[in-house]
Amino acid sequence: MSQDTALQRAAALEAGANAYLAFYSSMTPLTLGQLDTVTTSDVRFKDPFNDVHDRDAYRKVLEHMFATIGTPRTTIVHWGWAAPERVFVLWRFSAKVPVIGDWQVEGMSDLHFAADGRVNAHIDHWDASQSFYARLPVIGSLIGFIRRRASGE
Repeated sequence: MSQDTALQRAAALEAGANAYLAFYSSMTPLTLGQLDTVTTSDVRFKDPFNDVHDRDAYRKVLEHMFATIGTPRTTIVHWGWAAPERVFVLWRFSAKVPVIGDWQVEGMSDLHFAADGRVNAHIDHWDASQSFYARLPVIGSLIGFIRRRASGE
């Protein structure tokens, strides 16, 4: 790869990372159409609740989020390159969730980029058992019991 080609590719990846993070942190139901410009058609999205493998399925996950929870907001805390085509992102997510109420979780995303700078994998890592399931009325009691037994309390 020539130096010019490598610089062009690096510039495309940097621009793609900035575009995706700007989209993700300011996303609303009205901006979901921008998903086409920041992701590949075969993008994979994975979190503790979902594992989908194309843009339409990813859009449906996001549409469902907006339809079922109130005022979702993602704040990017920090991000950095982990490899030429990978970015790790620390984030804070908050929303109003039925049954739970105000909810906040911190996590990390592993973003993989195609050569053109669009995201082709977005894999979220966060503790659903502690931050979500444990707050549900019946399930939360059971998780608390299991956690106490496992820790020897």
